[in-house]
Amino acid sequence: MREFGKYVQAVTERAAEEAQQAGATTIEAEHLLLAMADEEGDGRRLLGSVGLDLQAVRDALETEFRQSLTAAGITFETDSLPGASAAPGKPSRLGTSGKLVIERSMLAVGNKKKAQPAHLLLGVLELNVGTVPRALDLAGVDRAELKARVRELLGDE
Repeated sequence: MREFGKYVQAVTERAAEEAQQAGATTIEAEHLLLAMADEEGDGRRLLGSVGLDLQAVRDALETEFRQSLTAAGITFETDSLPGASAAPGKPSRLGTSGKLVIERSMLAVGNKKKAQPAHLLLGVLELNVGTVPRALDLAGVDRAELKARVRELLGDE
């Protein structure tokens, strides 16, 4: 659990920076995913195994954002979206999707003492609706296969 706790703390701190840059007031699943893609560890290695480095995650999230805006009837004439205004400070609270990631990570563990850093990625992959699952689908990630890889690493299968 100690290693998991340190990893979650490091990822959450990095996710807070991502949230601040995006102008968000809470840390959401997409910020956690970006942080995992940037933080040394199993999460980054597993994401890399399906072609998702930090830039690929950013690109997938931007594509999802563009599609969501288009679905809402908002289009842009240029290729680039206007940048977000950074929030004045780093958020310190998890938003709804961020809390779900942590909850699903812990549900996947069963015994808290056996929690490993890869459980956090599993928590992200357990999300079925929202920005992150749509972005992963748009990036061509087979979430079921990636989940299987995570479970294999964790010795769950």
